[in-house]
Amino acid sequence: MDALLGKTEKLTATDWLIDVVVALGAFGFGCLQFTLAVNLLIPDEFMRRLMGIQVMVPTAFSLGAIALTTAPLVVRRRLPWVAFVGCIVAWALLQSQLNGIALSVVGPLVALFTLAASRPRGEAIVAFALLAVLLLVAPPPPDQSRILTQLTLFQNGALGLAAAFAGYALREHQERARAIEERAAAAERTRETEARRRLEAERVSIAREVHDITAHSLSAVSIQAAAAERLVERDPVAAQAAIAEVRSTAKEALEEIRAMIGVLRSGEGPAETAPTEGTDRMADLVGYLEGAGIETSLAMEGYDRARVPAYIDVALFGIAREAATNIVRHAGAARAAIVLAVEDGAVARLVVDDDGRGPGSVAESGHHGLVGMAERVRLLHGTFAATESPWGGFRIAAAVPLASKEETHD
Repeated sequence: MDALLGKTEKLTATDWLIDVVVALGAFGFGCLQFTLAVNLLIPDEFMRRLMGIQVMVPTAFSLGAIALTTAPLVVRRRLPWVAFVGCIVAWALLQSQLNGIALSVVGPLVALFTLAASRPRGEAIVAFALLAVLLLVAPPPPDQSRILTQLTLFQNGALGLAAAFAGYALREHQERARAIEERAAAAERTRETEARRRLEAERVSIAREVHDITAHSLSAVSIQAAAAERLVERDPVAAQAAIAEVRSTAKEALEEIRAMIGVLRSGEGPAETAPTEGTDRMADLVGYLEGAGIETSLAMEGYDRARVPAYIDVALFGIAREAATNIVRHAGAARAAIVLAVEDGAVARLVVDDDGRGPGSVAESGHHGLVGMAERVRLLHGTFAATESPWGGFRIAAAVPLASKEETHD
């Protein structure tokens, strides 16, 4: 039934008010056209008399007729077919009751435009056909000259065709706009899904690093404990030193794991157990970049690896590796620089610069690598920035505090 009536979306109070204003505007235009159309069409009074055309003076009946042809416009968006049929039926029945000039067709035109803009193309064609048939078969007003009748018929037909095309064009434009919005929303959802996948992959990578740190620390504890067991009777002092080393190693491992354990809260599943690489492999990155034809400098004089926890060292190397990969794949750079340092004994800082295409190349590549780097630094309570390099290319800067936010107590 809703489809038969042509019901569309539900309207708000503001929508209803707008449609009332449209109906009143159409009524006012119809009244103005009724009184001025003849004078505007045939300004010479002698010609009007020769053609038998009288200047119309509004009467209560003519005003009521115009009101009946425009009143259905109040429901034009809620019930477009009801509004259209109401307007054209009222126009067809009442125009023959006027003398000298045809009743304004503004009401049916607005209703046709609305129907074409809100209903499928087939319905718009049917509506225009109905209007055309009524224009042809509806009796003209009495005492109206043949010439004026034909001119009015041609004018109303042309206006009806224009209204139908305008409504259809508006509908097509709105559908294209909705399709563009839906594609943009789908692309945004895809980007969010990909970002979540990248973040999850980064968490798995960090979990692997926790595994490696734990395995390394427990191996050291096992070796020192075995030594203490052998020395406890014949060399108590050496055994005590071995036990102290066990305690120190265990404490350092606990501190590192505690700093990274938050990563595991949102990630499930087994972690890979491949060996983890640290900044001792920075020379490999330089070789990788130079192998791609990029002149690369590495400055690590201010970096004391012994003072940097293993998990931070591994994270900094992972960020540098990702930055190097982006330079080779996307930047189109001729040179790059990697600076690694410990500042004031409290912050480990990594800066990677290139002279490539700059931030625009990151936008083209989708910048998913940056999401992983930023997430890793965030989890380590550090700061991350991806900006334009002083060389005109791209800069990656990461700063990670060496001390955990929560001090570890004995």
